[in-house]
Parts: sequence; C-alpha cells; structure tokens
Amino acid sequence: MRSIVRIVTALALVTAGAAGCKKKEPQGAGGDKAGSDMKAGSDTKAGGETKPADGGNKIALLLPESQTARYEAADRPFFEKKLKELCPQAEIVYSNANQVAADQQQQAEAAIAKGVKVMVLDPVDGDSAGVIVKNAKAKNISVISYDRLIKGGSSPDYYISFDNEQVGKLQADALLKKLAADGVAKPRITMINGSPTDNNATLFKTGAHSVFDGKATIVKEDAAANWKPEEAQQLMEQFIAAIKPTGFDGAYQANDGTAGGAIAAMKAAGVDPKKKPTTGQDAELAAIQRILAGEQYMTVYKAIQPEAEKAAELACALLKGEKPAVTAKVNNGTGDVPSVLLTPIAVTADGAAGTSSVADTIVKDKFYGADTVAQICKGYEAACKAAKLQ
Repeated sequence: MRSIVRIVTALALVTAGAAGCKKKEPQGAGGDKAGSDMKAGSDTKAGGETKPADGGNKIALLLPESQTARYEAADRPFFEKKLKELCPQAEIVYSNANQVAADQQQQAEAAIAKGVKVMVLDPVDGDSAGVIVKNAKAKNISVISYDRLIKGGSSPDYYISFDNEQVGKLQADALLKKLAADGVAKPRITMINGSPTDNNATLFKTGAHSVFDGKATIVKEDAAANWKPEEAQQLMEQFIAAIKPTGFDGAYQANDGTAGGAIAAMKAAGVDPKKKPTTGQDAELAAIQRILAGEQYMTVYKAIQPEAEKAAELACALLKGEKPAVTAKVNNGTGDVPSVLLTPIAVTADGAAGTSSVADTIVKDKFYGADTVAQICKGYEAACKAAKLQ
C-alpha cells in the first residue's frame, strides 16, 4: 500500500510540474531577427516592438532581399510607421528572404501558420510565388503583390508598384540623349539587366529595348542573376575583355547596385566612367554620390515612401474587411489585378535633357531623412557645392 501511495504522489508531482512549465515554441526556421540571417520572420507590433506570436490582428510583410538597400532602409520602416498610424491594433509578421525563393516559401508558410489575415508579398520569384498566393487564399488571407507582380497562375487581391516599363524607357531615353549631347552619332551600348526571376527586371528590359532598338547597337547584353554588384562587375569585365575599352559608348544598368559593379569594372580596366555614361535605378545614396561626382550619369527615383504607405493603407483596409477602390488594372497572366501604379522620375545631377535634378527630388523629399544633404555630401563636399546642395 505504501508503494502505491508513493507512485500516485510522484505522478501528481510530475503532472503539476508539466502544467507549470510550457515548452517555448521556436520563432522560425532561422530565428526572428531582421537582416541577412533571417529565415522565417518575426512578430512585431506596427512600429517594430517585439510581440508574442499568439492572438492579435496580423499582417505579414514579406520582402525579397537585402542586397538592394531600399528594402530594409525604406520599404519596411515606411510601411511599419504608416500601419501603426492607421491600424495601431495590427501586428506585423516580418521576413526578408535574401533572394532565396525557397526561404520565402517557408517564411510565407510560417506566417500563414501564425494566423495572418493579410499578406504583403514582394516576391523573390514572381512565378513560383504563385503557390504562396494560392495557399494564402485557401486560408482566406488577402494578398497584396508589392512592388513586383506575382504570377504563377495566382490571383492576388491587389498590386502596387511603379510603371516599370516606363522605368526602362526613362533609363534608355536619358542615356541616348546624353550620348547625343556628347556627339555620339551611332551609340554602342552594353546592357546588364536585372534578375530574370524578377518580373520588374523583365519590364525594365522591355521598356529599355523599346527605346534602344533601331537607335543604338547593343554590343553586349546579359543579366545579373541575383541583382548583385559583384555579378555586374564580372559581366562588365567580360564585356570589356571581349569588345575592348573602346568598343562601347555607354552602359545600361538596371539598378544602382549593378551600376556600381559595372563602374568598378571600368575603373579596374582603365576605363574612365565619366566618359561612359551609365544608368541606374533606386536613387541609392552611393549612386547619388557617384552622379554628383560624374561617375554615374543617372538614376531612376522611385519615391518608396508613398509606395510603402499605400501598401499599408491597403493592408489596413483589408484587415478591417474593407475593399479599397482603385482605378488601374494589371494583367498577371491569370486575370486583371486591381492596381496602384506610381510614377518614376529620371534624375541627373543638374536635371539636364528633361530629367529632374538631385536637388529637386532626393534632397527636396528628404529621401534619406532629415540629414539627407549631410549624408550625400560627406566626402563629396566639392561635388555638392557645384550642385548647389550646400
């Protein structure tokens, strides 16, 4: 009898201990920190405060990569700030896929498992991300295709981006006008496009070719597979080796990161980038400094703040069960997606040939914050003075 009493008592103690000591759930496949090591994501209140994964009105923000500075420096903070203003009750499940489509798939599955009601998805691969949309819609989760169009047989609820064919047209038009002003009658151009898995890159390329074709000779063309500057640098090195430094007059680069890589290759080969006009996109700080110094001719300014804020407005409305009215539609191969398309702006140092100046865009909008001018001009004081930024 004493033995039976001891066993019953022991079992009671074990049961009581288990009830008071719950196992902590893992926060994701790779931890819940933002940045280059993130795999699954994190729950935050709109504004960045860490929040437990249970309960609440959750919105997933899934960004594609951190190689391009804009995503962590602009898209995310602008989105979070606006969402906090509009939907203070909302919680954000955030992840960055670092250009790995499989990781983004896992991050989306984790967000769905956490009970998000709205998903704002900027896809690594617009086609494969169609599966993410289908899985989300099966759980009655609204999906906003952010910045890049999601295809893959899916039907996202909304799409918000810029007129991306127009981006390519602006780049090509600015480059041809610059070369004409420099006295180049029959321009020879190298092209390094963006990632083939990024639908926007396809649109940039289409827009650029619509201007170049028949007016310029494309002597070399390829794509930076992952939007990496080092990929563009390697490609430009190959181009210069094949066609020699005298074999091209200007360089089309799909964005500022690849422009930086191409310019580095030119310098290494003894080519003066000031004599080879180069395009870019995104108005990254380093690119604006190169533009003021004369090493990069132009960039395309896409005011990310209104894009991110509009996405937050849509997400908040969907969270509340509302259906925002928009006027534009973009076909993603499955159907017409209600869309918001913003206007890109071509930017050069002084606003020549129909472009806008750095002063009238990036500086005026305080694109990098209240200390925009100080950031731009650090180490570039003479160039800033010449551009009348100081």
